[in-house]
Amino acid sequence: MSSSTRLSRAYENAKTVPFDDDSKFILFSDCHRGDNSFADDFANNRNIYFHALQYYFKEGYEYFELGDGDELWENSNFESIFNAHKNVFQLLREFHIRGRLHMIWGNHDMVYKSDSYVKQQLSSYFEPIEGCEKELFQDITYNEAIVLKHRKTNQEVFLTHGHQADWWNYTFWRCGRFLVRVLWKPLQVWGIADPTSPAKNYTELIKIERRIKRWIVKNNLLITIVGHTHRPRFPEPKDIPFFNDGSCVHPRSITGLEIENGKISLIKWHISTTEDGTLRVVRVLLEGPQKLSDYKS
Repeated sequence: MSSSTRLSRAYENAKTVPFDDDSKFILFSDCHRGDNSFADDFANNRNIYFHALQYYFKEGYEYFELGDGDELWENSNFESIFNAHKNVFQLLREFHIRGRLHMIWGNHDMVYKSDSYVKQQLSSYFEPIEGCEKELFQDITYNEAIVLKHRKTNQEVFLTHGHQADWWNYTFWRCGRFLVRVLWKPLQVWGIADPTSPAKNYTELIKIERRIKRWIVKNNLLITIVGHTHRPRFPEPKDIPFFNDGSCVHPRSITGLEIENGKISLIKWHISTTEDGTLRVVRVLLEGPQKLSDYKS
């Protein structure tokens, strides 16, 4: 099966989320939340991420996670990840309770394509202080893709992880998981990168982006937003409408895409130092805001 066929299948089976110019969305991907070990890339940015998450919760945003939220290649179960980043999951639960949480699975959390696995692992957790099971993400669903559809104009925005254009990490993800878990995780502690990851292999990254662009052109320049490669992308309206929200494991920063007032923006959150030496987490606008309606199909 070609990457084009996989992307088309994801689009055809996508969950539809209606929106309008009053909607407020934040799109993150590739958090790779781990177990807080030396191999946990997310641990370096968890305070930045948690602060950003609090901001979006208070401001009424809906949260979209475009895959690879949990690092389930390096870690064999969700429990160790939950215990390492409990405050993050409790805040995500607040989004879920209010119907503002939308989750997509990627290659590193592809086990979430199984509804039974999600129900077993994510529905509840054991609270040792109270000595009982407590609800976590009751009735949560993960999707391969989501289509945002404007209520008035019917303009569509296609959201997916993007590994459909990466045959190894889509078709042979179990092999990739095995290699990462038994080989690359120990070596990562010593600074040796996984060569199968497009985020660390520039040649493969370019190939994946080229395949996705061809699919977008084939499908009437449908606005498409992915993650997977960790490289942020924000095209001009005259270019192919191929966006990438980046990742939450950049060195000392996280990137994402905001959709608000019918406009899209690329943003970064990082730690800044004030004149008096105080450290604080700040939001920086990198690109936009640009009207979604400027990207004509």
